Amino acid sequence: MSAEPALDARGIVKRFGPTLALDSVALTVRPGESHALVGRNGAGKSTLVGVVTGLHRPDAGTVAFGGAPAPAFGDRAAWQSKVACVYQRSMVVPELTVAENLFLNRFEAGPIRWGRLRRRAAELLAEYGVNVDPDVRARELTVEQRQFVEIARALSFGARLIVLDEPTAQLDARGIQRLFTKLRELQAQGVAFLFISHHLQEVYELCTAVTVYRDARHVLTAPVAELAKDDLVAAMTGETGGGASRRTGARAVRSSDAAPVLTVEGLALDGEFEPLDLAVRPGEVLGLAGAAASGNTALGETLAGMRRASAGRIAVRGRAVRPGSVPHALDAGIGYIPEDRHRQGLVPGRSVAENATLTVTDQLGPWGTVLPSRTREFARSMIASLDIKTRGPGQPVSGLSGGNQQKVVVARALARRPVALVAVRPTAGVDVKSKEALLAVVRRVADEGNAAVIVSDELDDLRVCDRVLALFHGRVVAEYDSGWTDRDLVAAMEGVGERP
Repeated sequence: MSAEPALDARGIVKRFGPTLALDSVALTVRPGESHALVGRNGAGKSTLVGVVTGLHRPDAGTVAFGGAPAPAFGDRAAWQSKVACVYQRSMVVPELTVAENLFLNRFEAGPIRWGRLRRRAAELLAEYGVNVDPDVRARELTVEQRQFVEIARALSFGARLIVLDEPTAQLDARGIQRLFTKLRELQAQGVAFLFISHHLQEVYELCTAVTVYRDARHVLTAPVAELAKDDLVAAMTGETGGGASRRTGARAVRSSDAAPVLTVEGLALDGEFEPLDLAVRPGEVLGLAGAAASGNTALGETLAGMRRASAGRIAVRGRAVRPGSVPHALDAGIGYIPEDRHRQGLVPGRSVAENATLTVTDQLGPWGTVLPSRTREFARSMIASLDIKTRGPGQPVSGLSGGNQQKVVVARALARRPVALVAVRPTAGVDVKSKEALLAVVRRVADEGNAAVIVSDELDDLRVCDRVLALFHGRVVAEYDSGWTDRDLVAAMEGVGERP
């Protein structure tokens, strides 16, 4: 093996406007090494990946591959010959065959000789031990097989460094073990892997070295075998003691004698989360904490009727909620703030008023009509209540800031005065001031005698909760009342904590 590092990044600085995303960070990956890069959301991991794969030009610092300086930015072919990234969501083209995906954008000039293309694809797959028919369309492959095809494609360009971004998020236990076996075989051939994962037990199972980023800075690099799990979690969170988390707004006002507002019994969704029971009481904000593939997002979407449970029941104040029915969930009193406001929360071409009143159109006029005057009046009250910064109800929602767009999504969720509010990552992509305002709204819903559920992996979101359940691989692995520490909760979400 070459003595030169497969990747050597030093003094990397990257700004996006006023935001410092990377502050003089470093990362070195050796040939044949599986090197983990870990850190909480916002630590700078994704930005660093963008820099080392040629998507972002750093403001300062150097990147080298095998001792040679990185290619010029913009030269995609040259970058592909050095490094490739296999993302959590597959980048193969579903309607093309495996062979076509392997050689996409690099067909020989002139007519395509399909027989030769298939033979070359079969040879390439065999070379890297990928047991996939080159004639099969990519849509017919399993998640695991698509990952293997992407790795083989990257290696065929000559890349000896593969970035794996949450590669196990959509795999079951057997799929994970097969992936790890294949990665170890490739490591023995000198291929280096940069492994990004929220599951720390996988870091200890697969990786030989780990680098931790926190708040855009490099915190430590160490051999995995020499780093205790508690020390790794402490590096990620910045907590070295056992002090309790500072909880912003949690009141712990729930009464064990009060009948639950939201009840879940034996609820399960195949492939997402195992059967579980929940009871959220009046005045309580319950947190469902979990990283990627923990099942917490799927659970939140199931509560809101976005997904149909494979088992179990949901009830609001004793009334059963029809599985997989958003209208029935709304009628039962469940409000929903979706994870992605752009994809699930807003109609960009419509006004603030239209977006805020989507769930109450039956209340905006007689006999199923929608009166513009009543729509504007309703929207003005929501704008005032949530302090939405807008030129008026008629302004297109696309013209608002991210924080104010999210407030419109919240306004729509509150329009029907829900008795149980389910909020999935409610502060994603908004500024600090907007985060505080949005979390205060969720807290207020509970304080009025209702129930609220926050689904998130952001610690600041969870601080407003009276109780937090940590999920890992579809199971509740820990439960915390007041006084939880960042360290304990992160360890539980990452799969290295013990149930208290």
